[in-house]
Amino acid sequence: MVPVNVEGVALVAPWSTSPVMLLRELSGRQRWLPIVIGAPEAEALVTAQAKVNHPRPTTVELIGEVLAVFGHRLARVQVTKLDNGVFHADLVLDKGVRISARPSDAVVLGVRADVPVEVDEGVFDEVGVEFEVLGDDPLGTATPPDAEEQVAEFRELLDHLDPEDFRDRPS
Repeated sequence: MVPVNVEGVALVAPWSTSPVMLLRELSGRQRWLPIVIGAPEAEALVTAQAKVNHPRPTTVELIGEVLAVFGHRLARVQVTKLDNGVFHADLVLDKGVRISARPSDAVVLGVRADVPVEVDEGVFDEVGVEFEVLGDDPLGTATPPDAEEQVAEFRELLDHLDPEDFRDRPS
């Protein structure tokens, strides 16, 4: 398993209006894993990263509370495979218990519980994306000297992406 950082959510226009959850390899090649998620899941991820407290628990928060009531805690989240274009993940609880989950829900739980998120090496090998990020600011909130050029190059790359680029390729 490859440790990743949950970088956030992005909208990759023009070919999709669906949010994309961005996971980034912490070391080594620092590949990115884009996973298309729904708008409600994107909102849950953004609020989890911002540590927003809701007056009543959301579904994901409720799952965390149920685990605690039954004496378990979330130890880690693992994105385990890509099967026919569908990502799969596991919630790994203490005592080795594993629960299958959608990656979006699993990652939101992981962010809320402040536990490690990992991706199977084979998933990265299959659909991981490599591109250079300057500095320690992967989402570009700082402005490097040639930021406009970098943004233009990245937009050019995104303009030529196709959903088929993320599907299985014959060996």
